[in-house]
Amino acid sequence: MGKRIVAGNWKMNNNVEESIELASQLAELVGKEGLGNVTAVVCPTSLSLHAVQQKLAETDVKVGGQNCYTKDSGAYTGEVSASMLKAAGADHVILGHSERREYFEEGDDLLADKVNAVLANGLTPIFCCGETLEQREAGIHFDFVKSQLTNSLFDLSEEQFSKVVIAYEPIWAIGTGVTASSAQAQEMHKLLRDHIATKYGQDTADSTSLLYGGSCKPDNAQELFACPDVDGGLIGGASLKARDFLDIIKSY
Repeated sequence: MGKRIVAGNWKMNNNVEESIELASQLAELVGKEGLGNVTAVVCPTSLSLHAVQQKLAETDVKVGGQNCYTKDSGAYTGEVSASMLKAAGADHVILGHSERREYFEEGDDLLADKVNAVLANGLTPIFCCGETLEQREAGIHFDFVKSQLTNSLFDLSEEQFSKVVIAYEPIWAIGTGVTASSAQAQEMHKLLRDHIATKYGQDTADSTSLLYGGSCKPDNAQELFACPDVDGGLIGGASLKARDFLDIIKSY
């Protein structure tokens, strides 16, 4: 089993003031109750990242970006680099979220370059993978999700790969209120761990953190986290409420 990680993806929600307030609420709760043996990460918008990191600096909660570009600097209007995220206080960066893949047409090759940029800057990539409902119903979901790892990650050295966190997000369960059953989550996570083992060996596969990222909430987190190959969660809507987010963390 990999290190237990619960990451909150705030997506395009909360302005700077609202983000500071949410971070303040989380800092207060964590100060009273702690995090146990779980690594907690919150990923606000880039505009709010530094302010959130400052508010959480006295806690063990880490901060991450939601995306980054492949270059460190240059004439790339509107983009944010991994080095800029690091300077703002980030430890992690979400890459390849299904919304980035769908709305911004991010493909495997681009994501491979982003992973390299994040690792080169000493940050931890949270690499997302997952299938649509159509792919699952067509019976190609296993091969498709394995191909996302192969195409974007399997050119990494074993040392580089050991620094990657993987989040499986069944696209049909994101923002829909539908959650993959614990059996479905375990099945895919086991498949991914076995696939990693074919490339990097069982020890690396066993130590890779595999997160579940589809409508995980306080009332289903404990069942999902009890699966032997689920090492935590990438949390969307529930991370926008400090109490819910900490309750998910405490589900271990």
